[in-house]
Amino acid sequence: MNKILIDLKNISKSFDGQMVLDDLNLYIRENEFLTLLGPSGCGKTTTLRILGGFETPDTGNVIFDNADITHLPPNRRQLNTVFQKYALFPHMTIAENIAFGLKIKNKSKAYIDDKIKYALKLVNLEGFGSRMPDSLSGGQQQRIAIARAIVNEPKVLLLDEPLGALDLKLRQDMQYELIRLKNELGITFIYVTHDQEEALTMSDTIVVMNQGYIQQIGSPEKIYNEPENAFVADFIGESNIISSTMLEDKLVEILGIRFPCVDTGFGKNKPVDVVIRPEDVMLSSTGKGRMKGVVTHLIFKGVHYEMEVAAGGFEWLVHSTGMFPVGTEVGIDVDPFNIQIMNKPASLDEEAVGVNE
Repeated sequence: MNKILIDLKNISKSFDGQMVLDDLNLYIRENEFLTLLGPSGCGKTTTLRILGGFETPDTGNVIFDNADITHLPPNRRQLNTVFQKYALFPHMTIAENIAFGLKIKNKSKAYIDDKIKYALKLVNLEGFGSRMPDSLSGGQQQRIAIARAIVNEPKVLLLDEPLGALDLKLRQDMQYELIRLKNELGITFIYVTHDQEEALTMSDTIVVMNQGYIQQIGSPEKIYNEPENAFVADFIGESNIISSTMLEDKLVEILGIRFPCVDTGFGKNKPVDVVIRPEDVMLSSTGKGRMKGVVTHLIFKGVHYEMEVAAGGFEWLVHSTGMFPVGTEVGIDVDPFNIQIMNKPASLDEEAVGVNE
């Protein structure tokens, strides 16, 4: 396993008396693609700005490669930031934009020319050096912004919603581009987004944040398949979240019906939240399944049908390649392995605090 490169210790930050980060602890490994994911105002961009040296935490320390850099200015950190607004200099050519940081460091002309060629090749824009930024598309400008950061040979690249201004197709292309660059360069990427698909597609590790707290840290598969609370389950993809009762180990009562599950250790007759992904709900013709329901809505989504099924006083969201017309009576069943059991939060504060409690 790669060594820990960055360690954020007990970081707190407030603006105008409002707490944005509350005792945040997080470490990031060398060569990791780590994504800070969460809704607006959750503290992810503030975390990135503290890492980059653009904000100073009220309390806590930023440790980089075993050195405390909490109060080091941005230009003395081995990090480079790529913003959503590309911040290219409009009066400079592409080559001059890329060379800007190297000129400040008084690198030789030969060195700079080599680096420009290398960076343009890396982002698949060879021959674009003499063009002006306004002659490029949004996706090309974003790649130049990344090239400008790369030539400074940072150990870490900070990316603040860099694909937010691009259309869907370009965004998807750039996601693959960033994965390729990360693998080729062997540097650490720390990426901020509110886009769940982006996080799931690119990351080695996802950090889900809400209200200044870390809710869950894990691989995309772990975050999606094993959310630790209702916020994570609801934020990462679509879910059926149902108040239920854990009767005993491996047996849960959902909407009055007993379902076998695989979870243990919750005790007997305990109130819990159950999470079931739409693709894990199995529909069958009436007479089969543990629960009876009626299809109330149907939409064709291309790769699957999206249906809503009224059953047990709850509107189930179902994704299936099989189609049941509106009004059809159906049976509902769920594989025990696809029923995720979670403790109910005792309060809204506990719901926000999640794993950082």
